[in-house]
Amino acid sequence: MTAISPNRWSSADHALQYLARADGIPHRTEGERALLEWLPVRVDRCLDLGSGDGRLAALVNSVRPAAQVVALDFSALMLERLRERFADDCSITIVNHSLDHPLPVLGEFDAVVSSFAIHHVSHERKRALYAELRNLLAPGGVFCNLEHVASPTPALHARFLSELGIRTEDEDASNQLLDVETQLIWLRELGFEDVDCTWKWMELALLVGRTPNRAG
Repeated sequence: MTAISPNRWSSADHALQYLARADGIPHRTEGERALLEWLPVRVDRCLDLGSGDGRLAALVNSVRPAAQVVALDFSALMLERLRERFADDCSITIVNHSLDHPLPVLGEFDAVVSSFAIHHVSHERKRALYAELRNLLAPGGVFCNLEHVASPTPALHARFLSELGIRTEDEDASNQLLDVETQLIWLRELGFEDVDCTWKWMELALLVGRTPNRAG
């Protein structure tokens, strides 16, 4: 049986604490800018996993205004923020779903994006989720995961926490961090092409992969 992560994001207090410091995450905008550069020129449909308050969905919408974006989250507070933010935007569809469980039927997408969400699920679930995304993406589609990853040493992890002003005892218990290389290997094994870590600052990394184009 797949273990369910000790995910604290169902707590409104936890979600509010994150939102209060989200804009202050060092180099976050650099990672987001790098992610947007990998979007296909034409995006008809985009899936945003762990959408939170819709920050990344709005960025995608700003550079690909013709795209229909599916914003997926399970936190009651985040879902409320999504509904408020996109109340008058018919290009955004909001789906209530936890990444701990297999994705519902959502159709095909030209791009799947995620920002600091997938590291909250177990490693087993991460790999299973990547396989599901491979099947959701259209030929030539792109998966862009701006993720919180594991440091190679405890000392580097401690330095990262210090940069964010977080005490070790205050770390998010929901975090289940995994190294970059393992995740890149998984994406390659699942049939993604041009797999790479295209941007990184300490424990923040952008992992990218494409699905093969149709033969001929």
